[in-house]
Amino acid sequence: MAHLNLFAFGIYPYIAIAIMVIGSWIRYDREQYTWKTSSSQLLESKQLRKGSIAFHIGILGIFLGHFFGLLMPKEIWYLFGITTQMKQIIAIVAGGIFGLICFYGLTVLIKRRLFNPRIRATSNPMDIAILFLLYAQLILGLLSITVSMGHLDGAEMLKLMAWAQNTVTFNSVAAAEAISGVHWIFKLHVFLGMTLFVVFPFSRLVHMLSVPVQYVRRQHQIVRQRFVR
Repeated sequence: MAHLNLFAFGIYPYIAIAIMVIGSWIRYDREQYTWKTSSSQLLESKQLRKGSIAFHIGILGIFLGHFFGLLMPKEIWYLFGITTQMKQIIAIVAGGIFGLICFYGLTVLIKRRLFNPRIRATSNPMDIAILFLLYAQLILGLLSITVSMGHLDGAEMLKLMAWAQNTVTFNSVAAAEAISGVHWIFKLHVFLGMTLFVVFPFSRLVHMLSVPVQYVRRQHQIVRQRFVR
């Protein structure tokens, strides 16, 4: 069991990230035409707008919460007077709000993808699979909130933080040991999250790497009104 835990949470994260980076690089180099969201807005826009806005608001909130919550050392939280218990309550409340927003949006998008004949006809198996993988991951995240509410001491949260921080510092053994004692829902949530990295290069999720941030710093276009004599 210890060897399985080491592979799943000490080695597998690096395999998943390597597949994501190398796979995305190869796809961008060889198949740039497929590097897009393959928007179906022309086929149906009302449900897409409703689901997409909620999904993206929720997923961005969840991502930022996970990023700062897991990777920021607890000593920094203590400097701001935030104890471990307070941090866990913040995570439960914020995660619950953004999780429910994301759940609503993703439910709308899945329903649209499956039951709109025109959308279904233009969907490939990966389009549907990635939606259900995200759905499963989101449900696990919401279920983990109920587990966290059962004990507000923050102990498991500290273990998950130790796993994430040891992973990014390439201490795989310490990472696997840190997460070994957490609830199975957290373990499954983490493992499925790594699996999303694996399928990332083969899905439309690659559009996340092409956010047009250059628009923020580009020069303004000068538009002159034609002079009418």
